[in-house]
Amino acid sequence: MITPGHTISRITDALPDIKISTEPEDLVCYGFDASGLEGVPSAVAWPKNTEEVVRIMRYAWQNEIPVTPRGAGTGMTGGSIPLKGSIVLSCEKMNRLIALDTENLNVIVEPGMINGRLQRELEYLGFFYPPDPASMNFCTIGGNVAENAGGPRALKYGVTKDYVMELEAVLPNGEIITTGVRTPKGVVGYDLTRLLTGSEGTLAVITKIRLRILPLPEEVITLLVTFDNLEASGTAISKIIASGVIPRTLEFMDAETIAAVESFKPVGIPKGVEALLLIELDGHPAAITKEAAKIADICTSLNAEVKMAEDAAARAKLWEARRAVSPALYNLSPTKINEDIVVPRNKIPDMLKYLKRLSEESGIKIVNFGHAGDGNIHVNIMVDRNDAERYRQAEALVKEIFNMTLDLGGTISGEHGVGITKASYIGMEIKKHELDLMKGIKNIFDPKGLLNPGKIFI
Repeated sequence: MITPGHTISRITDALPDIKISTEPEDLVCYGFDASGLEGVPSAVAWPKNTEEVVRIMRYAWQNEIPVTPRGAGTGMTGGSIPLKGSIVLSCEKMNRLIALDTENLNVIVEPGMINGRLQRELEYLGFFYPPDPASMNFCTIGGNVAENAGGPRALKYGVTKDYVMELEAVLPNGEIITTGVRTPKGVVGYDLTRLLTGSEGTLAVITKIRLRILPLPEEVITLLVTFDNLEASGTAISKIIASGVIPRTLEFMDAETIAAVESFKPVGIPKGVEALLLIELDGHPAAITKEAAKIADICTSLNAEVKMAEDAAARAKLWEARRAVSPALYNLSPTKINEDIVVPRNKIPDMLKYLKRLSEESGIKIVNFGHAGDGNIHVNIMVDRNDAERYRQAEALVKEIFNMTLDLGGTISGEHGVGITKASYIGMEIKKHELDLMKGIKNIFDPKGLLNPGKIFI
C-alpha cells in the first residue's frame, strides 16, 4: 500500500463538490466510538448520495487509501474506529426516508436514518419496525445493518437481518451492487443481502436499505418483576418461555445494575432487590391479558413481586431507565469492559451463578443486564483502564467468561459484532477452515484490503 499523505492533501481538489475535511477538530471527533477506543483518520467525508459515495470509493481505490464507513459511532466493539490512516466515510447526511410502501409493507431508507426517528414516523402512520437497540435514539439504520443489531424486541420479532429485504451498496472499487428482493420470498442465487448484513462495513458501503415493516400491535402490557434471589430470576425466564408465552421483550437487570440506574435515573425500585425482569407483551388485548396473568403466576410462585405499568407514561419511564443502563454504569467506573455473550435460555441460571462467583473470587465488580429472553447477557467488567495490573486481570476474566459461554453452547457476541475488541477471540468460536472461508470472501469483495481494515480478522 502506498503512503496516502500526498493523495489525501489532493482529495478536496479531486472531489471539490463533496464535503471533506482534514481539519484536526474533525479528525478528533470522528476518531472514536462507544467502545472507548480511538484512532486518527486521514480525512472525514460526508457524502450526500450514492453517486458521491461512488466517487469517494473510486478515489480511495485508485490511490490505495483505506476507508472506514461510519454511522453514528454507537458501536461497542470499535467497528468504526479508523485504522491505517483511513478516510472516515460518514453516512450521517444520507438520512432520508425515500419511500413507504403500505400495500407491500416495506420502507426504503438511506443508511444515515436514525432508528428512533424511523420508529416514530412509522408508528404515527400505524406501522412498526421491531429492531430497537438501546441506542435507538442515536444509532443509524445503516450501522444497525452493518452490525446486525438486535434489541429488547428481538425475542419475539428477531434482529435486523430478519427485516432487510434489499440493499444498494458500493464496493471498494466504486461499483454499485443491488442485492435481495422486494418480495416476501426469493431464493435465486446466494443470499448476498444476509452476507452484507452483519459484515461490519468490511465488504461494501451500504447506501440504500429496503426494510420489512409490520402493522402496529393493538395493545402493549408492561410488567416489572422484582426478585430477592438472583437464581430465581433466571429460572423464571426459562419457565416463561417453556409455558408457551413469547413476550416481545424479556429484559434482565442484576442488583448492581439496578443500583446504578436508581442513582442515575430513579424509577422507584425498592432496595434489596437482587434482580428484575422488564417484560412486555403485545397483540390483541384479551390474549395478552391472559398471557400477562400466566407470567405473573410463574413469577409469584418464585417469590417475585409483579407490577403492571399503569399507562403509556409509566411504561415509557421504565424503558427510559432500561435504556439508561450503559451511561448509568459509568457512575460506577469511568471505564469498563463490555461483552454481550449469549447462552441457551435454560443455561442462564448457570451463567449468572458463574458470573457472580467469578466476581467474588476475583474481587472485580461484574455487572450484568440484557435481553435475557433470548439468552443475551451484557457482561460489564467494571475496571479502570489506568490501573494497568487490574486491567490485565479483567482482560483475563474475559477469556474465562468466553470459555464458559462456549461450554454452555453459546456465542461470544450476540449483537455487538467483532470489530477490534473481539478480533483476538474469534478463533475460540470459529474453526480455522471456516475462518479461512470468511477471509476468502473478504478478499473477493476487497482484494486490496482497503475497506474498514483491522476489523474482525487479525
